[in-house]
Amino acid sequence: MTRFLIPALIAAGPVFAADWPVKTGDTPLTAAELDALAGQTLTFYDDGQAKFSAGGAYSYTYASGESAFGTYAIADDGSVCIAYRNGFSRCDLYVRSGGRLILIDEKGDRYPVRPE
Repeated sequence: MTRFLIPALIAAGPVFAADWPVKTGDTPLTAAELDALAGQTLTFYDDGQAKFSAGGAYSYTYASGESAFGTYAIADDGSVCIAYRNGFSRCDLYVRSGGRLILIDEKGDRYPVRPE
């Protein structure tokens, strides 16, 4: 997968790896694992689904069925940054911890991904 550059995300000021609130036992995804997100849909325990499409398209579908669309890029620090069509942007860090895949947002909130 080609790594995408999204100027809006750079202007928003990315969070650097040292700033992520990881816990002991958290292992950030490797570059190969991040590249492999293309074509995957991750389902969270609240039934929300994050879909990473080839070419950098992204959508998040809430349990209600409503969706938010945008694009994603993998930042130099290994985080996954989303630029939504509505102008909102965010970066998240995906880690493996205790056999689980977990999304950590910039506030430090942790969202485990449901196993497939």
